[in-house]
Amino acid sequence: MTRLVRRPLASDPDDLPAAWHPVVRRVLAARGITSAEDLAMRPAALASPDRLTDGSRAAGLIADVIRDGGAILVVGDFDADGATSCALAVRALRSLGARSASYLVPNRFEYGYGLSPEIATVALAQGPDVVVTVDNGITSHPGVSLLEDAGVPVVVTDHHLPGESLPDASAVVDPNRDDDPHPGKSLAGVGVVFHVMLAVRAYLREAGWFATREEPALAELLDLVALGTVADVVTLDGTNRILVEQGLRRLRAGACVPGIRALIDLAGRDTDRLNAADLAFAVAPRLNAAGRLDDITVGIECLLCDDLEQAAELAHRLDALNRERRRIEARMRDEAIATVEALQDQFEGDSLPAGLCVCADDWHQGIVGIVAGRVKDYFRRPVVALAPTPDGGALKGSARSIAGVHMRDVLASIDARYPGVIERFGGHAMAAGLTLPTAQREAFETAFDQIVAERIGPEIRQGWLYCDGPLAPEDFSCELAATLRTVAPWGEGFPEPLFSNRVRIQQRRVVGERHLKLVVAPEGNGPTLDAIAFNALDYGWETIGQEALLTYRLDLNYYRGRERLQLVVEHIHDGTSGEYSEIR
Repeated sequence: MTRLVRRPLASDPDDLPAAWHPVVRRVLAARGITSAEDLAMRPAALASPDRLTDGSRAAGLIADVIRDGGAILVVGDFDADGATSCALAVRALRSLGARSASYLVPNRFEYGYGLSPEIATVALAQGPDVVVTVDNGITSHPGVSLLEDAGVPVVVTDHHLPGESLPDASAVVDPNRDDDPHPGKSLAGVGVVFHVMLAVRAYLREAGWFATREEPALAELLDLVALGTVADVVTLDGTNRILVEQGLRRLRAGACVPGIRALIDLAGRDTDRLNAADLAFAVAPRLNAAGRLDDITVGIECLLCDDLEQAAELAHRLDALNRERRRIEARMRDEAIATVEALQDQFEGDSLPAGLCVCADDWHQGIVGIVAGRVKDYFRRPVVALAPTPDGGALKGSARSIAGVHMRDVLASIDARYPGVIERFGGHAMAAGLTLPTAQREAFETAFDQIVAERIGPEIRQGWLYCDGPLAPEDFSCELAATLRTVAPWGEGFPEPLFSNRVRIQQRRVVGERHLKLVVAPEGNGPTLDAIAFNALDYGWETIGQEALLTYRLDLNYYRGRERLQLVVEHIHDGTSGEYSEIR
């Protein structure tokens, strides 16, 4: 059962400019916006990199290696945040004058995540003068110690939550350190390393390094920051909204690396109208596919490529991997949902465990994160999806959470309360990764449900879906949809507006095998509107009667030079049923 609940106002709409559309003021007040300045998103409003604990030390170490002509090795991660972090670091270091700036990323299936001792050994063989981790390292104690003991300083840049102690690195830059005063607690890995590169440039400037060479404009790398930030689904707080919006502005102006341009073109997106959702659903999955199925190196090379033709070739390779990823994902998703629905039949009514675990012996390790996200969206519960290692001795999993349940804290509580159930884990509020012995699967499932149950409120148990209320007939306009686009970027922690109206479904047809194309007429003499419900057949929405309650986003559909208003449906419920509560 899903209960529709109107999002409460966090500030007073009357405090916002009267010239703004009333719906815009209502939406922004529900997200705590109190003034026009909150939406200015000026780069000058970003906190200085100097506020990052160890930021100056990291900058000095890296800058000294650049000045001495030494070799810098970047150790990355195999997801989109890791790939963009890696590409940004290498591009920035080269533009700053590094003689040698290379990268190393562990293969997911051979080495696992992070700066492990095995990867540290590979890194050591390359003879670096400093190793810089991006989007990893905060829990890599053995790997860091191996390099430091061998005389190679390590600079950790990460955004994941630290454990009980920090690695013994020469510098550890992570805004989530307990002693870090930087306000960017929700920075993605790419955002952290971007700040570090700004600090390196400032250090070199102070040292007179740019007296004989051009000082690079690192703002040119904000396209990578925007992509990695959106892809990692971190909270779009004030800091991240500035970074993403500034990156999107560069993308819309065509000022982006050829690899991102090639991926945008391949996805059929209009660069002039690009938004955060395009990055999340069209560009990031293609980049992520390489790390999920094969080796993220092809993705990083795409982002590092300066030749558009070569970048297009690499983008096509990523697209092929993404098509294969979608095929595997579809089977795993269907199996996972069927497993939970079978579990649901064991409970009274629509009850389910607070935390859901899904697993199958033939699942692909690289796809479990996506499956966890799909199941989370379907059942509105925190989810862990697990797949066995080749030897069958362990299960590797990905966890996805919902607002109000901090996933990394949940795993930490399980580890503390039930030692030995989890072998390794790490992550942040909305996503995490873990490994556990196969024999501990049942114990983990029980513990996960127990710990999540202690942390959830009625909005989770009852499946609340927050919306921004109904639209009046006169509000269904391209002008309002365009205005809401200008208020973006929307994303995690700053959700895109969802509205809800009762409608009469006049036409319906299945498109793309799983989607539902609709023509609807909102009650109250509203205009006839086009609507699209993606993956509608997964939810059985094709059987809904003519009277329905739609929860939707306003969107603009561009086709053959024409602009039309379209509703992107998030939920459909039979309008004659009492199971779906009224907006309040």
